[in-house]
Amino acid sequence: MCGFSAVLALNGGRPDYDVVTRMCDLIAHRGPDDVGFFKEAHAAFAFRRLAILDLAASSHQPMLSHDGRHVIVFNGEIYNFLELRDELKTLGHEFRSDGDTEVLLAAYRQWGEDCLERLNGMWAFLIYDRHAKSVFGARDRFGVKPLFLYRDAQAIVLSSELKAIRDSGIASLGINWRTVALHLLQDDLDTRVDTFYERVEQIPAGTAFAIDANGQMTSRRYWSLDRVMQQQADQTDPVARFRDLFADSVRLRLRSDVPVGVQLSGGLDSTSIITTMSRQLGLLRGAELFAFCYMAPQFDETPQIEATLMQTGATLVRLKTTARELWDDLQKHLWYQDEPVHSFTSVVGYQLMKLARAHGVKVLLNGQGADEVLAGYANYFNDYWLELLLSGRAMTFWREVDEFARVHGQPASALRGKSLVRAMRALASRFPGYTELSRRKRQERVLANPWVSKRLKASWVEAHGRERHLSFNLRGALRDSVERTPLPLYLRVEDRNSMAHGVEVRLPFLDYRLVAMAFQLDASWKLSGGYTKALLRRSMQGQIPDIVRTQVRKLGFPTPVEEWFRGELYEPLQDVLASQKVREADVWNVDFVREAARRHRNGEIACGGRLFDVVQTSMWLQGVNEIPSAVGTKQSNGIAVT
Repeated sequence: MCGFSAVLALNGGRPDYDVVTRMCDLIAHRGPDDVGFFKEAHAAFAFRRLAILDLAASSHQPMLSHDGRHVIVFNGEIYNFLELRDELKTLGHEFRSDGDTEVLLAAYRQWGEDCLERLNGMWAFLIYDRHAKSVFGARDRFGVKPLFLYRDAQAIVLSSELKAIRDSGIASLGINWRTVALHLLQDDLDTRVDTFYERVEQIPAGTAFAIDANGQMTSRRYWSLDRVMQQQADQTDPVARFRDLFADSVRLRLRSDVPVGVQLSGGLDSTSIITTMSRQLGLLRGAELFAFCYMAPQFDETPQIEATLMQTGATLVRLKTTARELWDDLQKHLWYQDEPVHSFTSVVGYQLMKLARAHGVKVLLNGQGADEVLAGYANYFNDYWLELLLSGRAMTFWREVDEFARVHGQPASALRGKSLVRAMRALASRFPGYTELSRRKRQERVLANPWVSKRLKASWVEAHGRERHLSFNLRGALRDSVERTPLPLYLRVEDRNSMAHGVEVRLPFLDYRLVAMAFQLDASWKLSGGYTKALLRRSMQGQIPDIVRTQVRKLGFPTPVEEWFRGELYEPLQDVLASQKVREADVWNVDFVREAARRHRNGEIACGGRLFDVVQTSMWLQGVNEIPSAVGTKQSNGIAVT
């Protein structure tokens, strides 16, 4: 788990080595343990290392192949590297290190691009062929690890973070106001390859690419959920299969030469992880496991967490923070994030990672991805019920709504009525006239938004703000959640938060084998009887405390933002709105925002989330180039070939 930058010179030019060094310094937080360089006439690479596997210098990067032909920079982890190394040894490969980087390089040399299908992990990497002057690279299946690209007439520039390109000096990048508008008017974040900066894109998840000596770039999607769903599903005892796969996923993600901890809430996902970890680590026989947690007093999950601690023997470390402390960290947090975030919960995650590192933990497991893969949000019931209605399974629909109403204490008749209305709209959407009418009405609503300026609305029109993709079944809704929103945003936030403090996050629920299995099963394995994540609940019976397994409330790490903006954050908000820079930015209708904030404080309306967007976007616009004083460098012997 690290960070890298690369400059590939075009048209006979040479890479600017000062630029590469500057880019390396800007992502020093991603790899505080070591730094390395590779430089030659056509290309330059810089690497920052966070040492997790094989702490010795033998795993230093950039790493050269035995014959010196290939150079690799690699951010991430290949969890099944031991199995791959054994296989490669039988094929004649020799290894000088005990880590996964050399295994990845050997796998590419043995199998070429097909090596990607054998990898279980998270990654973004570049492999440079010094003979052909070409580059091969890829991102993991779900885009857990980042990779950004900028191109002009002189060079192709790639990096693990936007700031390394933005502040490298190689280009003057303007703000992409279309992306800003989509965020503020359409709640779009991380839904496209576009970034918040002009001319910088992210390499899509599940994508491999090649760049030849002339700078020509080709790419292909090597993994997708569409292909997964077309494969034949194994229906043999899904509960046992899922339990075994999940246990193996956790086992692989415990491979580490440094301490491993867990982010723990009172919920199903993190509890499943920590109980599985405790059995595999033999925690009750004397091993130590730290669990890091945040709970606002308004969202207490103490009974669930205490039951989990009693079962596992883990040591709980609770984040103690305040609204004002989160506010004070927001500007620095946004610098590390590079782009706006979704809520104050993102800042909580930033502080949790800092807390973990302060306790000597460099690797954390958490439950990211479970909700989007296994249907963990209550709104997925709407998609499931719609699927039942449109497929003619009226009796099942009736029964499922009744069960949901009983479990959640809601009137079944109202739920049925809303589902029937959605079904009629879904049927109507198949007619072009209805679709066009819907599009126009939505555009009218957006352009009537009183929070933002006319200039920003014009940027939204320019961006061709589109209709949300309509899914008529649960599987389609989950695919949208994994590939478009919200998972890509959550993965970005998690990566920048953790790497800001030199912590690696591993995600057992995003093992590609688990994801493939979940997407090949019928919807009833995900939602059943009013309960979300039915498959996980059934597979964890007897494995986790029932107080967790049977609860229907879902929290995570929420913050009482509505209350905060009525109290201790009201005056700081006013200071932001009073800034001359905010008015000059011409993003907000400041007078309207002031009045909305006043009405919010008086309890007339509730708009804490919108007020957070005002604050964070204003801070981001004002401070994107401010480098925290904590950023530093650590020198190492690199490889320079000129």
